[in-house]
Amino acid sequence: MPGSAQDSAHDSNRPASGPSRRTTVRAAGAAASATFLLPLVSATPAAHADQPRPSGGDSLQRAFAAAADEHGVPLSVLLGVAYLQSRWDGHGGAPSVTGGYGPMHLTDAHTALARTPHHSEGTEDARGDLARPLGVPRITVPEPRQLPARLRTVSRAAKLTGLSAEALRSDITANVRGGAALLAAEQRRLGLPLSEDPADWYAAVAAYPGADHTAAAAAFADEVYEVIRGGAARTTGDGERMALDAHPEVAPARRQLRTLGLPSPARDPQVEAPKNVSCEWIPAPYEQFGDNDYGNHDLGNRPESQRIDYIVIHDTEGPWDTTIKLVQDPTYVSWQYTLRSSDGHIAQHVPLKDVAWHAGNWYVNAKSIGLEHEGFLTAPDAWYTEAMYRASARLVRYLARRFDIPLDRQHILGHDNVPGTTTATIRGMHTDPGPYWDWAHYFTLLGAPFRRTAGAWGGLVTIRPDYDTHQPVYTGCDKPGQPCAPHGSSAVRLHTAPSDDAPLVKDIGLRPDGSDSTTGVNDTGARATTGQQFAVAGREGDWTAIWYLGGQAWFHNPKRQPTAVHAKGLVVTPRAGATEVPVYGRAYPEQEAYPEGVPVQAVSPLPYKLLAGQSYPLGLRTPGEYLWATTFDPASHQVVRGQDVYYQIQFGHRVAFVRAADVTVRRSGK
Repeated sequence: MPGSAQDSAHDSNRPASGPSRRTTVRAAGAAASATFLLPLVSATPAAHADQPRPSGGDSLQRAFAAAADEHGVPLSVLLGVAYLQSRWDGHGGAPSVTGGYGPMHLTDAHTALARTPHHSEGTEDARGDLARPLGVPRITVPEPRQLPARLRTVSRAAKLTGLSAEALRSDITANVRGGAALLAAEQRRLGLPLSEDPADWYAAVAAYPGADHTAAAAAFADEVYEVIRGGAARTTGDGERMALDAHPEVAPARRQLRTLGLPSPARDPQVEAPKNVSCEWIPAPYEQFGDNDYGNHDLGNRPESQRIDYIVIHDTEGPWDTTIKLVQDPTYVSWQYTLRSSDGHIAQHVPLKDVAWHAGNWYVNAKSIGLEHEGFLTAPDAWYTEAMYRASARLVRYLARRFDIPLDRQHILGHDNVPGTTTATIRGMHTDPGPYWDWAHYFTLLGAPFRRTAGAWGGLVTIRPDYDTHQPVYTGCDKPGQPCAPHGSSAVRLHTAPSDDAPLVKDIGLRPDGSDSTTGVNDTGARATTGQQFAVAGREGDWTAIWYLGGQAWFHNPKRQPTAVHAKGLVVTPRAGATEVPVYGRAYPEQEAYPEGVPVQAVSPLPYKLLAGQSYPLGLRTPGEYLWATTFDPASHQVVRGQDVYYQIQFGHRVAFVRAADVTVRRSGK
């Protein structure tokens, strides 16, 4: 469901500096996530499989060659730019999250308008702490004519080629011709020759995504030339095999960058990002206003005060410009970074030592870093650019190294994997980045691909369908109840028995009346996602059962086209003699741990139970913690730590916590 959950009272983070840091269990690399999301509804018509495309097995490759020849652009340059935008996919004519169409990502945001940004739901509390509930104003999205030129390149390509906007959006051959025309026009505008040497096109490549300053333009161009030098090959979603031969000798003329006339501000010293990405400092305000109210984050001293355990992947549900304005509003909410779709440019808003309000769960907020990826989830096949995936992966690798965060799905979360804090908040938790975020590709870019780590005896499975060919039916992308257009997905659907005809498993947190889960694109009740690990509960033919939300859940896992791979690791199961174990959405200390002046926070179990005989993968071990931070003056903030120890587990689509005293840890498969 859309929305962000409210939390009961505050949450806390990690132990204070040094020896009190929690122990991470790395063996199994289980899965988890956390992020905000509105419904994936759209003002655009759904894309269809009958969108015009070239005919013939190598037709797309030939279309690139013809367009390069027609406009005098080196083929490697045209292929390299397209790879950074779409990895050569046409996506059936559907727009990207920022209204980009086709392999060349020609933009027409007029036809891909965003809904109200997801952080501005009137009942949302992104801070996730009822000790200081947060009201969020409603924000309107700009009219299409107010969108920047980088989101309107279809109209420019139409003028250059004489092709219609509709053809440029929906016909792959026309789209490639339009992209080539844009590159050639930029080369001529800069007074540079239509050279056959790809090295001579650096400035035109840098200008392609419409970057607004030199560092962003250069970062995009450098990524393109890295692809050109190293080569690339893949089979597109349409089944076409594409290849770009490696050209390791190409040394781009980076001195051309000055001809773009873009501003070249020095990187702000407050920026915390790797050098190989473009990142600017656009601070979120820490301001007091109203009657003892303040926003839009809390000052902290991480990781000395608390360990940072999580990186949370969000999407903005609004354009870059609107998102940047929102995060600068002291009455709004906050996150650490925003990433731009067109070129992968990054803005940092909150120092990493401070606590941003983004995940709807105060415990997770206090221990996490939030990354917002520019996106309108406007169509059933909403997709993200390769440029943004790559910049995000570079940033996450940097953050993971800096804070010793394991690269697995128990620590790199989608907002849709963050648990509700109490029973009352479960239904309001957000569902982004949703089933169309390509987790397998993302983790490959992170250098941590999901691989088989055991035989069938391992006792665990890692969810890993083939993204492009795995296309489960979802509904509600465009209109309630209507099927979404076919599209690759990272998620598998879970049934009560080994049959497609069997009902979907129930999620009593989302549906207290006991009704079945649905195929709705925002319904996470019966969904397991790429990279998440689960304990095997049974096998029958081409079906595998896992322990999920306190019961068995079956998913189709045929040997010829598996949707999961075998794994091994540590699991938790109820301690001897216990018939059931409570499950929590946060790891709060016991009552005795709270000092005078800090209200005791209720340790509220969720409506789920971990039953005897069941097991769930262990992600991390943490002491109970709570960050008391309800005042503008951080001098009164305190981190409360208790004696109770918790284990994070992969319990359903979202992670959860159990008390260590309630369970036994053992090796899977035994």
